[in-house]
Amino acid sequence: QLQLVESGGALVQPGGSLILSCTASENSYTIGWFRQAPGKGRLWVSTIANSDGFTTYADSVKGRFTISRDSAKNTVYLQMSSLKPEDSAVYYCAASIFPDPGPRDYEYDYWGQGTQVTVSS
Repeated sequence: QLQLVESGGALVQPGGSLILSCTASENSYTIGWFRQAPGKGRLWVSTIANSDGFTTYADSVKGRFTISRDSAKNTVYLQMSSLKPEDSAVYYCAASIFPDPGPRDYEYDYWGQGTQVTVSS
């Protein structure tokens, strides 16, 4: 059973930056980030493919967020900059057994516990 552990969530001011980490118990899955704000559904943010490192982003974060991975550490990072109050949410990382999953949460098989990001002055 794959285990995922997120970290890095914090309270940050608008316009600020934050780096989230997702550490996996093994390193053979495509990893995605999702977020869920209070009272809203879980939305896809970004994915990095295990096979070739190809990255994709939701339009709402494109140009502000960067996903990357350090295979030696079994860790995927989500660098977030120019943060806005609407980025506030619990952020989850998820792993898919498929090499090219889409933005739907049911395409991911394993989930972390989430980390809270709050953007507020």
